[in-house]
Amino acid sequence: MPVTAKELLAAANAEVERIDGNKAQELVAGGGLLLDIRDSAELQKTGKAAGSHHVPRGMLEFRADPENPNHDPELRFDRDIVLHCASGGRAALAGKLLKDMGYTRVYNMGGLSDWENAGGACEAFQG
Repeated sequence: MPVTAKELLAAANAEVERIDGNKAQELVAGGGLLLDIRDSAELQKTGKAAGSHHVPRGMLEFRADPENPNHDPELRFDRDIVLHCASGGRAALAGKLLKDMGYTRVYNMGGLSDWENAGGACEAFQG
């Protein structure tokens, strides 16, 4: 039976812990990766969290797989990964994907505004 986007999102939210911007900043300060999965056009328009790493959602599977030639070494199994998008939906789905791939320390901060509202700095996107 086909699954709906609403059902996929509910399953992702049940599996990936949602954290606020303050907790995200704590994890990042401790060596965690703040991962922005929005499209490049979104980052060009709104900027990005200072120090965040960008992997578009559409490339995540390839960048997260250590056996793939396109693997991103910033994505490590021994590291906290704090995901965000514009509002949290794509971050939840991406978090579930990472968990399915064996990453265990995965969190959904929600959107860029959650970072900003917690006092996190932003910068222009250079990409």
